[in-house]
Parts: sequence; structure tokens; C-alpha cells
Amino acid sequence: MVDKQDGVIQPINGGIDTNIYLGIRDTLAQARTKAFTAVNSAMIEAYWDIGRQIEEAVGERAEYGKGLLSFLAKGLTSEFGKGFDESSLRRMRQFFKTFQNRATLWHELSWSHYRLLMKIDDASRREFYARECVEAALSVRQLERQINSFFYERLLATQKSGRDSVRSEIQTLEPKTDPNYILKDPYILEFLDLKENRDYHESEFEQALIDKIQDFLLELGKGFSFVARQKRITADGDHYYVDLVFYNYILKCFVVIDLKTGKLTYQDIGQIDFYVRLFDDKVKQSDDNPTIGIILCADKGESMVKYSVLADNENLFASKYMLYLPTEDELKRELERERDIIERRQLIDGEAK
Repeated sequence: MVDKQDGVIQPINGGIDTNIYLGIRDTLAQARTKAFTAVNSAMIEAYWDIGRQIEEAVGERAEYGKGLLSFLAKGLTSEFGKGFDESSLRRMRQFFKTFQNRATLWHELSWSHYRLLMKIDDASRREFYARECVEAALSVRQLERQINSFFYERLLATQKSGRDSVRSEIQTLEPKTDPNYILKDPYILEFLDLKENRDYHESEFEQALIDKIQDFLLELGKGFSFVARQKRITADGDHYYVDLVFYNYILKCFVVIDLKTGKLTYQDIGQIDFYVRLFDDKVKQSDDNPTIGIILCADKGESMVKYSVLADNENLFASKYMLYLPTEDELKRELERERDIIERRQLIDGEAK
């Protein structure tokens, strides 16, 4: 006999060892997961092979293809049920044409994942999102959000080295231990549901991020785990409070975030620099890498970035946040502005050397 509490089945044991029930329950749960994975993998293979057969039969014969799809749809639907209408068969054909190397299929991904990935024309971009899905176990909804928020473009645009070399490097499976391969600018925070045209106190902004911490971790990217909010650090009898603290297991360091709902100021930069130095002295362990500091601000001027310690300190960053999903044109303008700043900074550094 069992009882359900907090959404979990609890056995009413009457003195019986509940570990037996829990062991059997785990066995069944694992078996179901394996069965689902096996069925999903088999269907992905089947859809790919159906697409191959249709493509090889049709080739460039468009009119023949229309007739063939109609014939196949009627027969397959009659024998196998839903899921084989003409539009579904076209997607299977497109699936084969998009992922022609059968050996490179990601069997961890569902058909719904692949339907989203097929909409991406650029092969490098598509490969990146496929890897992200597997490595981060992204749901279909999460994948759609990452694509719509231009996650790949934002990551690519903020790198310091050449665009083509970075494009190839972020495709690799090996995690990058340089912060520039993980941090982004801007950060897209549309999931907070905060109105763009309203003034917010930083405490409200912080609470909104905490309430949606899972979404925020997804936006931050790989390797982040939440540590604390309003982390207190004491020095010389004075208490200081860091808004948000994370740890990144890829970078092997703490990441402290200071939230600013206004435009970036030199006082903000001095504060994050102070927090990072204090954190390294009071909290960082000997086997941790140096702490990274990020100012997450509503806006930032080029001069603040160019003429402050942000230009020289590789562990300090200022990133803009946006409370809505930008259009492609809006993001392009923002990324071009950020790229210009980075390139001018590199030029100045080169002349100084």
C-alpha cells in the first residue's frame, strides 16, 4: 500500500524495509528512461532513413515529388497512423538534407529538437546549438529560447580573437577555460517579465533574478552554479555585501556580479574592483583561479570601458542587460558597437606595446 506526499509516492510499510520498494521503483524508472531513449533513437534513425529514401527517389523532379509524397502520406497514415502526412514527410526529407552524415546524428536529441535545428541555415550555428542541447541537456523550450535570444551570436561577438578562429573553437567539445569563451555581452533577461520603461530598484532587480534563477543560470552559460546573494565579507570591522555570487566549475573560479539598474559609472567600476580583490583575499581557496567580477548594468559608455581598470584587468567585465528579446537588427547594432569598442581597445594596446 502506498501514500502520495509532496508529489512522491511513499510506501506505507507496516514495518517492512522501504529500501526494497525504493530499489524496485528506481529499477523501473531507469528501465523506462532507457526504453524512451532507445525508442527516440530508433525513431530519429527511421526519420533520417525515410528522408534519404524520399530524397534519392525524388532528386530534382519536383512534380514527381508532389505525387510521391501524396501517395506515401495516404499509405503510411492508413497503416501507421498520424505523423506521416505530406508536411511531416517533407520535414524528414529536409532532415536528411540538413544532416547528411548519419554518423553525426545526436541521438540524445528528440525530433522536436531537430525540427528547431533544421530552421537554422548556418551550419556552424546549427552545430553549436546541437552541442549545447546535448551538453546542457536543454529542453525544446530552452533551445528555442537560446536561438531566439541569439545566444551564439552574442557569445561569438564578445570574443577577443579573430571571429573565424573563435567560431571553430567554440564548436569543440573541450570546455574553454578563458572567461572570454563563456561570458557574453549583452545578457538577455526577457524571462524576468520586467517592463523596459520602468525604473527599478537594484533590490527588485536582484529579487527578480533570484526568482528565476534557473533561467538566469541558462542565460549565464556553461558551468555556473549559484552560491549566494548579498554575500557578506568583512574587512577591518566593516561589512560589505556582494549582490550575487556564482562558481564556475569550467573556469574554476568564483564569479561575483554587481547589479546596476542605471548607466555604468566609475564608482561602479571601483566597487567591483574592490569586491574582487576582497573576495580573492577573504574567500578564494588556494586551488581556485582568480575571481571574476561582472557589472551587470542597464547601459554603459565607451569612455567608462576605455579609460578605467576594465581596459587592463582581464578579470573585470561590464555587460549590458536587455529586458526584452531584441530583433536581429537591434542585436546586430548592439554587437557592432561592442565589437568596435573591443577592436579599438586592442589597437590601443598594440600601439602601447
